[in-house]
Amino acid sequence: MGLLGMMARTAVVAGTATAVSGRVARRQQAKYQQKADAAAYNEQDAEPQEPQYQQAPPQYQQAPPQYQQAPPQYQQPQYQPAPPQYQAPPQYQEAPPAPAAAEPTLVEEIQKLSTLKNQGILSEEEFTAAKSKLLGI
Repeated sequence: MGLLGMMARTAVVAGTATAVSGRVARRQQAKYQQKADAAAYNEQDAEPQEPQYQQAPPQYQQAPPQYQQAPPQYQQPQYQPAPPQYQAPPQYQEAPPAPAAAEPTLVEEIQKLSTLKNQGILSEEEFTAAKSKLLGI
């Protein structure tokens, strides 16, 4: 590597070092500035502040007499209470209890068994045994 290569390498290294050190310096400066700003803010909050307005100026304390009551066109209309439209609902008596579910008839039971047999849920022997039990045979 010649003299020109060495010079180029030195320039690159020096440039990189300068950029890195500049970045580090800026970062440290921002960090210290942020701490200083936070301290100043905390000091400002620690000082008791006087309220800006302790009392309204005299011209705003009371409205002039001509403005103490709204003109008639701006006053709210006074409505009469509405007459009752609906009467209270009558007191209802409790509904009688619902009739007990009617027991299925013998024919309905046998039809259910037949449906189960046709669907393949009951075999022929099970169907016959259940039907005999229903018929009391």
